[in-house]
Amino acid sequence: MNIALIGYGKMGKAIEEIALTQGHNILFKIDINNLAELTNENLKKCDVAIEFTTPENAVDNILQCFDAGAPVVCGTTGWLARLEEVKQVCKEKNGTFLTTTNFSIGVNIFFEINKFAAQLMNPQKEYNVTIQEIHHTTKKDSPSGTAITLAEQVLQTIDWKTRWINDTTSNLHELEIISKRIDAAPGTHIIKYSSSVDEIEITHTAHNRQGFAKGAVLAAEFLKGKKGIFTMKEVLGF
Repeated sequence: MNIALIGYGKMGKAIEEIALTQGHNILFKIDINNLAELTNENLKKCDVAIEFTTPENAVDNILQCFDAGAPVVCGTTGWLARLEEVKQVCKEKNGTFLTTTNFSIGVNIFFEINKFAAQLMNPQKEYNVTIQEIHHTTKKDSPSGTAITLAEQVLQTIDWKTRWINDTTSNLHELEIISKRIDAAPGTHIIKYSSSVDEIEITHTAHNRQGFAKGAVLAAEFLKGKKGIFTMKEVLGF
């Protein structure tokens, strides 16, 4: 495939490494130094664009891909308040789009485990549930998109939790998310169920960025030749 990398920071470089080892071609790489190269003409030459930039720029980049007819995989988080708007434009443009809060295959399995655990724990009212996430100090959003996804999964099932809060809380109706920023942690997410007699924890710890990069390339391969809006569940066959 011919791939456009929109965003060439640490994640962009990790994606490039994985894509090249799998026989793909990086047609162009966009960062702050060559924004003028992000044109419809260039995007039309690509089989897929992979977007990892910032919350402030992600939506404009995605919409430009739709204008150019380029399938787009987006790994930027922190902009999802505009997700429905982006999905609507994708449908209007007959575009191709996939976004997720985390491309790691392990994290997507972790999402499924989280949902199942919440189903088991919902009747066990003596257990309180909390979430903790740990990332490197340059991460721009807090809580992480992955933590928000985990929290929303819990809220859909644990019927005494009504909202998440990015702070400690003594209100049992609030789901506590504690965010820590420690170098050089790529990402750890912990779901803890605590009672007066014991605790249950499920944890995912990333050792490096390669898992995220591998998942993003896998998603890009999946999108080639398709139209519509997709998720990692479809990529991974869950």
